Amino acid sequence: METTLRTRIRDGDPEAFGELFDACARSVYNHAYRLTGDWSTAEDMVSLTFLEAWRLRERIDAEGGSLRPWLLGIATNTVRNARRAARRHAAVINRLPRREAVRDFADDVASRIDDAELLASVTTALQALRRPEREVLALCVWSGLDYAAAAEALGVPVGTVRSRLSRARKKLAAAAGKTREPARRGAQVRDGRTCAARPIEEGNR
Repeated sequence: METTLRTRIRDGDPEAFGELFDACARSVYNHAYRLTGDWSTAEDMVSLTFLEAWRLRERIDAEGGSLRPWLLGIATNTVRNARRAARRHAAVINRLPRREAVRDFADDVASRIDDAELLASVTTALQALRRPEREVLALCVWSGLDYAAAAEALGVPVGTVRSRLSRARKKLAAAAGKTREPARRGAQVRDGRTCAARPIEEGNR
């Protein structure tokens, strides 16, 4: 059945692609949010990811398992490209003449959030990670991919995934002052690694 879906998508069947979207859109959305930290941006990344997936559909192998790792790999690259574009845009803006600063009331609102201190500590810990480490953490821990699937998504060897995840764990432990990486509620141990429960049920086509 999976092979049939792959073949139909590769041949440009809109209904098959719709099935893939229904099964994996939530997974892509969650992954994009974990990489960007912004719900609105994550929504944009979902649209761009599936547009790119449609463009690249002819590269899908007829044989294989779930297409979820393939989609998450495309989403990862889409976020990378969006960040590069944002940096270029910011560089242009910074070269423009500066206007008089206007008070930003967002800080006043944020100061009233009870969990602001916790959110700040988590953000600081994640910022201590390099981009490749954040990507592996998002795929293996939060999206629940095993090492092989994460390697497929990122286009790197399995050993690279293992080493990046190991570095990410050590940096998070150092930043958070803990001896282990923070796990989501309901985390399970599989094959000697922590597999966090996904925030919302995700398809696995």
